[in-house]
Amino acid sequence: DVPRDRNFLHILLYISFFPQLIAGPIVKYHDINDAIADRRQSAEAVAAGLRRFICGLGKKVIIANVMGQAADAVFAVDPGTLHFAAAWLGAVAYVLQIYYDFSGYSDMAIGLGRMFGFTIKENFNYPYTAVSMQDFWRRWHISMSTWFKEYLYIPLGGNRKGKFRTALNRIIVFFCTGLWHGANWTFVVWGLYHGFFLLLESYVPAIKKIPRAVGRLYSLLVVTVGFVIFRAETLRGGVRFIGRMFVPGALDFENKALLLGQLTPWFIVIFAAAVLGAGLMRRPVEKLRAATRGEVRALSPVRAEALLSAGALILLVWCILRLSGQGYNPFIYFRF
Repeated sequence: DVPRDRNFLHILLYISFFPQLIAGPIVKYHDINDAIADRRQSAEAVAAGLRRFICGLGKKVIIANVMGQAADAVFAVDPGTLHFAAAWLGAVAYVLQIYYDFSGYSDMAIGLGRMFGFTIKENFNYPYTAVSMQDFWRRWHISMSTWFKEYLYIPLGGNRKGKFRTALNRIIVFFCTGLWHGANWTFVVWGLYHGFFLLLESYVPAIKKIPRAVGRLYSLLVVTVGFVIFRAETLRGGVRFIGRMFVPGALDFENKALLLGQLTPWFIVIFAAAVLGAGLMRRPVEKLRAATRGEVRALSPVRAEALLSAGALILLVWCILRLSGQGYNPFIYFRF
């Protein structure tokens, strides 16, 4: 897509571009080659980058860590002994943990890039508001989905060689998507599981006609069950865990203690914030961002900037206090 760059230092800068190393977003050369050759910085861009970085830090420290503690506690229990309420608590907590952990990391990378004059493409677009699994993959880890489309799916033939080859190409892509995350059958099965539902939506037109509310519930259910497989140490453990999610039963003492130990007032508050942030607060946030660009008359750009900056400062102080009182907790996506 771009002419080869004969400046070796430009290539070294791209390869060592620290915001996108390890976990993403995946930055292709043509995304930032213009900025590498002619980079522009401004006080406004640095301020916006700082706010974005702090937002990502808050997602990780305040939400993902709290959800992760609950998920770890539940997944540490023998799946065969779990009550269905405890199983759902662990599954939903992990769904929120992995989203806020990884989207937080992406926000921090995008913010760092912005501070140094680079515009990195968005990596998440409210994936838990998806109305189908095809819609989910247009919103989740966008840079990875785009990479597989451009470098594997299209070279394999894409959808240009008939229905059978199209289905086979999609299976290959999602097999590799699972393997991308680690050499474990849980990841491979997770990838094929998602590939199955994408094929189902492609070849069963009735699914596309279901109401949007039903589509959202269906997508969330498929994603939640899939992430249980992704999180489990073994396939057998994942299958047993999923089984407990759909088998109601009496609440024994051990499971009651497990639930009460995790459902603290702090967890409930953060859980509510996580649910709101995953989609319900989308429009107010977008309006506030639009106000900083002068696109909303109700609030002047200066006031919008001041409001966002004050909120970011409070969030930064809160994150520092949280980090100072807890042990080292790396991003879980570094595993994959």
